[in-house]
Amino acid sequence: MVDLKGMRAIVTGASSGIGEQLARQLAARGVNLVITARRTDRLDALATDLRARHAVEVDVVSLDLGRPDAPAELFARTEGAGKAVDILLNNAGFGTQDAFVEIPWERVREQLQLNVVSLTELTQLFAKAMLARGRGWVLNVASIGAYMPVPDYATYAAGKAYVRNFTEALAHELRGTPVRVCCLCPGGTATEFMAVSGQELPSALKVTLMSPERCARIGLDALFAGRRNIIAGWMNSIGMWALRFAPRRLIVRIAALVMEKPRKAKQLPA
Repeated sequence: MVDLKGMRAIVTGASSGIGEQLARQLAARGVNLVITARRTDRLDALATDLRARHAVEVDVVSLDLGRPDAPAELFARTEGAGKAVDILLNNAGFGTQDAFVEIPWERVREQLQLNVVSLTELTQLFAKAMLARGRGWVLNVASIGAYMPVPDYATYAAGKAYVRNFTEALAHELRGTPVRVCCLCPGGTATEFMAVSGQELPSALKVTLMSPERCARIGLDALFAGRRNIIAGWMNSIGMWALRFAPRRLIVRIAALVMEKPRKAKQLPA
């Protein structure tokens, strides 16, 4: 196991779910933290708890990474302020369950900025600094949606496919350097994702959700083991492996069956 004590990590989307668990597990290993999200009250509560439990430094940066200028601001408030970052965990993101043409463009643009553009800019900014110092790790959180087109999550799944491909390509580029890059692809996880997206999950399926604690542990273990991509959970891994043998049209239909938003039947005129 890599000795992380005294290092500094940034966790985006740290106010709940997987991001919160990533922060908790790193703090337990003696890592100083910069936690960022929009909900300052939750970040402050988390920071207070982690300082008391683990005697680590925790800086709170209240920031909306859905803004185009936010990645540069986060870099300026850390590396630019003399706080070297050893570990970057790009976890922040959201989805919206609806037909693409029904989602307001402003919402789509914000999602793409957060899930794709800000993640990419943060990776470049901090990876450069890590390479200059000769040490670093980057974990980009995608989804098993990266393995398929998903109706009613069209831009979300497409964005996660970008994150997966981008991360694996970058990991190859950085082979032979002291900087490691990994992509974490969770399946259904018991977080606020569905509440934010507007998806109603049947009660029978809620028991199948992975805990954010387990998902975070899988991601961190893979990152520090030098993996380039990891699917959270063996059932998810088998499912994504099996998709290799299915026709694309069938894959879309399967994804729609699970993820498409229920719609009322149209009434025919009398």
